[in-house]
Amino acid sequence: MDRTEEAPRLPWLPAAFSPDTDPLEVIRWALATYPDLRMPSAFNLNGVVLLDLAYQAGYRGEVIFVNTGFHFPETLATRDRLAARYPGLTFVTLNAGAHPEDGQTDPTLYASNPDACCAARKVTPLQAYLRQQAPSALLNARSRDQAATRAEIPFVEDGARVKINPLAHWTREMLEAYAAAHDLPVNPLYWDGFLSVGCWPCTRAVRPGEDARAGRWAGQGKTECGLWAGEGRL
Repeated sequence: MDRTEEAPRLPWLPAAFSPDTDPLEVIRWALATYPDLRMPSAFNLNGVVLLDLAYQAGYRGEVIFVNTGFHFPETLATRDRLAARYPGLTFVTLNAGAHPEDGQTDPTLYASNPDACCAARKVTPLQAYLRQQAPSALLNARSRDQAATRAEIPFVEDGARVKINPLAHWTREMLEAYAAAHDLPVNPLYWDGFLSVGCWPCTRAVRPGEDARAGRWAGQGKTECGLWAGEGRL
């Protein structure tokens, strides 16, 4: 069986890349190909592992976080611990100091229209920043086993901006083992069953047998915030 990535849409993707390719190799290729690379992150397990790998590979750019005003305190504390651990990176927080009463949206919009809430408080601020900065590519931490909506993501996706997914083929067990081996500051909520941590009104712990993102917008018929899927996707 040929394990090479099937039918890459981007002709310059190295043909040698396969599901077994080390993420470090993918990141080094991305850094050489896209010197203006940027990294958005919400500091989940995948994001923390990617951040450490990227730093090893020589990334010294921006790590962009959107403060929706509804993040768990543990998430903000994880961001601060990472910023202290990797002083060579520039941590950018959009909507710094945002809170549910800031007038940006109805503070209960998450309950009546979660898509509109995500669009206003997360997607729009990041899209506006990226339009200003105009990077040609984004380094992100999605992996295939997170959810059915991500089951086919390749190492590299085309679009308005190229999206590099070095962890596409890593499993949760591989991520946990890497985090433990490198003593990474994982969000403590992860160990309480919050395998994917978003805003507190729309996130619950994952139940046995569920995928890693099942606790996001549970019961809302929604699986993505809109950054990676839909009309406003990056």
